[in-house]
Amino acid sequence: MEKIHFHASIDAPVDTVWRTMLEPDSYRQWTSAFHEGSYYVGDWEVGSEIRFLGPADAAGMSVGGMLGHIVANRPLEYVSIEYDGQVLDGVDDTTSPIARAIAGTHESYTFREEDGVTTVTVEMDADPEMAEMLTAAWPIALDQLTTIAESAETEHD
Repeated sequence: MEKIHFHASIDAPVDTVWRTMLEPDSYRQWTSAFHEGSYYVGDWEVGSEIRFLGPADAAGMSVGGMLGHIVANRPLEYVSIEYDGQVLDGVDDTTSPIARAIAGTHESYTFREEDGVTTVTVEMDADPEMAEMLTAAWPIALDQLTTIAESAETEHD
């Protein structure tokens, strides 16, 4: 695994950026950079299990995703996920070689506000085979997050 990092400066207060990044409806919007229709099931509370999933296929089964749990949540500052495996056709998988390779990897988001501008930093463990895709997708996702959060802040002004 390699550590990869990304960041964005967003012209909005940290509470707006936090909500935009983690609330279900806006999460679906900015994560479309990874997979159109992405969503999560669960919550962001420490110890909670969370599944990051793709849209259902014609048979109603999820195309797959990641299974994890929240290891840290300091509201408006930091949230961290530890992955436990994958989800295949709606079934949790923690024993296959791919699931075992994922287990124990982390993804975290740090939020810092200064003068009304919030910097979001993403740090994650990435399999070298996935690093290229993630390195291409994260800047797009963060641009979408920026647009959504800045638009939400303009609406509240």
